[in-house]
Amino acid sequence: MQKRIVGKSGLEVSALGLGCMGMSFSYGPPKDEQEMISLIRTAVERGITFFDTAEIYGPFTNEELVGEALAPLRDQVVIATKFGFNTSVDPRGMKGVAPTLNSRPEHIRQVAEASLKRLKTDVIDLFYQHRVDPNVPIEEVAGAVKELIREGKVKYFGLSEAGLQTIRRAHAVQPVAAVQNEYSLWFRRPEEGLLQTLEELGIGLVAYSPLGKGFLTGTMDENATFDSSDFRSTLPRFTPEALKANQALVDLLDRIAAQKKATPAQIALAWLLAQKPWIVPIPGTTKLDRLDENIGAVTVELTTGDLHEIEQAGAQIKVQGNRYPDTLEELTGR
Repeated sequence: MQKRIVGKSGLEVSALGLGCMGMSFSYGPPKDEQEMISLIRTAVERGITFFDTAEIYGPFTNEELVGEALAPLRDQVVIATKFGFNTSVDPRGMKGVAPTLNSRPEHIRQVAEASLKRLKTDVIDLFYQHRVDPNVPIEEVAGAVKELIREGKVKYFGLSEAGLQTIRRAHAVQPVAAVQNEYSLWFRRPEEGLLQTLEELGIGLVAYSPLGKGFLTGTMDENATFDSSDFRSTLPRFTPEALKANQALVDLLDRIAAQKKATPAQIALAWLLAQKPWIVPIPGTTKLDRLDENIGAVTVELTTGDLHEIEQAGAQIKVQGNRYPDTLEELTGR
């Protein structure tokens, strides 16, 4: 497995990370805990060193799962988790409703202490603000994490789905190692200023949903159905009409994949890896064969000609449907 440095922070991780959310939360009922522990440990054996979770995933159960799985391997891995939501209300009962935010400094400290216990560790490698809280100045948020870093409870500070000015203001108080943002061939908004800002500041990008929440794997069409416990059932981009309209993107990936003797998912990940050396995708999966398929993307080499072909063909495809309902989209880009 190749390694990458997250921006100029010095934080070294595997070129692909593993998003663990779907093991406990959002993509249907929680998966078998022992199977997921085995999958996470297999990922480490395969060379993955970067694991992503958050207190709100579950809530809490995903951190517990990741902590249990990685406790025997703690010195080999980097664990990222997140704060910033009010977890006194179970988000599973809030379908289509934005959970409330809480990034007050005292709450950040409480979350850090609780996450450390659930993760069975004495330090959080990368601690993200999950969504920007408009009621708390970002300078106070950065200052609270700076204090945790000084105390040795956190190593690096991150932001998720933050606006450009917020990133600059936070970075001035406590250097931001990574910004986590959705980025893939079917969500390219980071190219409209975010990538440029991160490059200027020396901040890495951790790309979540790099496979378009499963769509870019080529395994679903307009007839796909989603369980009520699968949050894709609430997303405008996963209506039958949008899935049908967006199939052109999968057809493009299929065409390149056939040339490269790869899969559409591998081309989608290879494309992301080719954008910048400081981008680290974190595809999630609950299946061993998908884990191996994703890891295989690291060895897929896209030439300048391949990238140009994807760019030219992709420019002709207008992706249909918003990625989130309005209530959740409002939490991004602040």
